Amino acid sequence: MKTVGDLLKTKGHEIWSISSDSTAYGALELMAEKDVGALLVIDEGRLVGIFSERDYARKVILKGRSSRETTVGELMTRSLFYVSPDSTMDECMTLMTSGQIRHLPVLDGLRLVGIITLGDVVKKIISDQEFTIHQLESYVFSG
Repeated sequence: MKTVGDLLKTKGHEIWSISSDSTAYGALELMAEKDVGALLVIDEGRLVGIFSERDYARKVILKGRSSRETTVGELMTRSLFYVSPDSTMDECMTLMTSGQIRHLPVLDGLRLVGIITLGDVVKKIISDQEFTIHQLESYVFSG
């Protein structure tokens, strides 16, 4: 079975992050520039939360707050789900579905080594299934 570590080898280990004292506006600018839906929040080298488009929509727009004055720390999700490089795609899918989350930080011990999205996991599962189908077809039709 394929693991998160295998996925990161092809996807890459790139991480976009911001500090908790940055403004929501600054976070949105970075998210737009990098074309991502969430940023990891890192203070003094430590993962302290995640800031997503959902956090912004529900905690700024709907409450009439200003994105230029509100900090990421006031809006970010602090209770994080995460996986390790040894986690399987099925484990990730279960965690993401049950937790209703779309982004999972990847920690190797205490070291942040990447982030995966629901889209990454779905693509990997489909790719693995297509490979298996191709292998089975080759086996069936080769004899």
